[in-house]
Amino acid sequence: MLDPLRDGLARMIMTKIAGPDPRSARDSIHNTPGPRWFAPDRPIRRVHGDASMFAGGLRALLLQSLHPSAMAAVSAHSGYRGDPWGRLQRTSYFLAVTTYGAAPDAEEAVARVRAVHERVRGTSPDGVRYHASDPHLLKWVHLAEVDSFLAAHQRYGAAPLDVTERDGYVEDTARVARALGVVDPPTSEVELRQMLDEYRPELRGTTEARQAARFILVHPPVPWAARPAYGVLTAAAVGLLPWWTRWPLRLPLLPLAEGTVVRAAGDGLTRTIRWALTSPTLGEIPSENVDKAPR
Repeated sequence: MLDPLRDGLARMIMTKIAGPDPRSARDSIHNTPGPRWFAPDRPIRRVHGDASMFAGGLRALLLQSLHPSAMAAVSAHSGYRGDPWGRLQRTSYFLAVTTYGAAPDAEEAVARVRAVHERVRGTSPDGVRYHASDPHLLKWVHLAEVDSFLAAHQRYGAAPLDVTERDGYVEDTARVARALGVVDPPTSEVELRQMLDEYRPELRGTTEARQAARFILVHPPVPWAARPAYGVLTAAAVGLLPWWTRWPLRLPLLPLAEGTVVRAAGDGLTRTIRWALTSPTLGEIPSENVDKAPR
């Protein structure tokens, strides 16, 4: 009796993040033969394949927006308001293909992103010139993503990582970061925290950052029927943000509610998404083509 509900929920989620034919998109990544960047037992596969990534992705967007130059580039060039689902699908594909896809496909995806970054340049509203290929900006985007995905996995993941695995995850993501042009990305959780702290003096809540936060949290392009679930997801994402991000983005800090009601609701929603995404309608992920990854 639950299968139609599960299948419908799976299709609704996957068409948003993978396009109109999610099963084909999934097969093109997992069925293409050849070596992979990451072996099947690597932590990056566990983190990026978990439903906690939904909360982690929203947290990453909010955290990234606090760098004025990065936010200026996004505001002027990304089209996140006009085509938010297209941007989500491109980002989801990049994460999936670099994590699970054949090495040539991962390299091609990186080359496309680097070509886009080369074209993204301009001047922020406060007169600072930016270029998306700037290694300093690339590192900030990378740090915010890795910290967010890891924070979400530790809070809402099916199997949180231990200390060694967390270091392994940061080290895995450094492989992708270097390919994108990041210089000296962190390779351990301690380095990740240290590098995030080094960016703190550069961060602030600009008008563009607060507008992006309102778009993500208050005026998302989400059907009304899905708004309650999306509200839980955004509350979970905000609850994962560091305390010092709240005032710059004009977001509430409610430790008691975030540690109880929000956490319980976020856990319930993540479990529901995880259940839906194991629906047979999406097909099985093959293993025969992903066990030859170099370590």
